[in-house]
Amino acid sequence: MTAEERHLWYDFLKKLPVPVKRQKNVCNYILDFYIPNAKLAIEIDGRQHNLPEYFEEDKIRDESLRRLGITVVRYTNDDIRNRFQAVTKDILKRLGLGFEDLEKE
Repeated sequence: MTAEERHLWYDFLKKLPVPVKRQKNVCNYILDFYIPNAKLAIEIDGRQHNLPEYFEEDKIRDESLRRLGITVVRYTNDDIRNRFQAVTKDILKRLGLGFEDLEKE
């Protein structure tokens, strides 16, 4: 895992009251994080994902996963480093949870 993936995992995802899988294999893809109950894939993208060839690959990959009923959300390394709370709020919102749900665990 990258530093940003470790940060998201250890400081947030690991504490969620729902199962979260790291480096989950789905078809021919490895998802950074996957929340099966919500069919939610979380991808943390480095700068290379801004390059045209990565952008196109990501688009094809995301569409393949969408056909399986999986929603893909992407955050950049910069999002994790500089807007961590906004990322965590977005994930909680997508899961229908709030910060108070984390305190129960």
